[in-house]
Amino acid sequence: MMSGVIRRLLAILISTTLAAAAFELPAKSSQCVVGTAKNWDTSNVTLKAFEKRDGKWVQVLAPWQGRLGRDGLVWGLGISPRPQGARIKTEGDWRAPAGVFYIGGAWGYDAQIKKNPRLAYRQVTARDLWVEDGSSPSYNQHVVLDHDPVTAWEKKQQMKQGDYPHSLKLFIAHNAPPKASPGAGSAIFFHIWRGGGSKPTAGCTTMEEAKLRELVAWIDPSKQPVYVLLPDADYAAKKAEWKLP
Repeated sequence: MMSGVIRRLLAILISTTLAAAAFELPAKSSQCVVGTAKNWDTSNVTLKAFEKRDGKWVQVLAPWQGRLGRDGLVWGLGISPRPQGARIKTEGDWRAPAGVFYIGGAWGYDAQIKKNPRLAYRQVTARDLWVEDGSSPSYNQHVVLDHDPVTAWEKKQQMKQGDYPHSLKLFIAHNAPPKASPGAGSAIFFHIWRGGGSKPTAGCTTMEEAKLRELVAWIDPSKQPVYVLLPDADYAAKKAEWKLP
């Protein structure tokens, strides 16, 4: 079954009308996480957090460092338009999706976490799956089984158990349902980095645990938070047009 977190996120996505030729950040989005990388092929990212106050973006968290996909970035499937003919993220390409994405829902190992009351949080159990099988109708969805995993397929789709970097994660809505494109990439999260930041990811955005917990505590779903991830040059080129922080 599809989780309530995903259903609520879909409602936002469906209610948002995009004009590809004149995109800008959604007017109702007043929280924005910005990630900028040196170029398309780097796995290092600088992160900042902004809130819109009196119509102006104000930085509210000091910049911090994170890691991206091993092979850098590639255009993802979010709410922002993509250049015509641009390469798009695919499953297993070891690149983080670039563009603008909604943020929603947290998962982790703790029974409770510090968070906004409106942010849905799920303590992960052995019955929690995140489907990364592109042939499944539940592709890129959180699914909760009514039984312990039995089949090889169910076990393969399990959310990671006993893995510190995945002990807390925040969903980045790349290629999210109801228009999830098979094979275009799944399970993209903010989560804890590996090796104290010495290791890249398969496509997620990672950071030290303290910064992730600070980010999760700050996120307020009522402010329709978004994540902007772009190389420096592309961010500069799109800043005015897209009304970025």
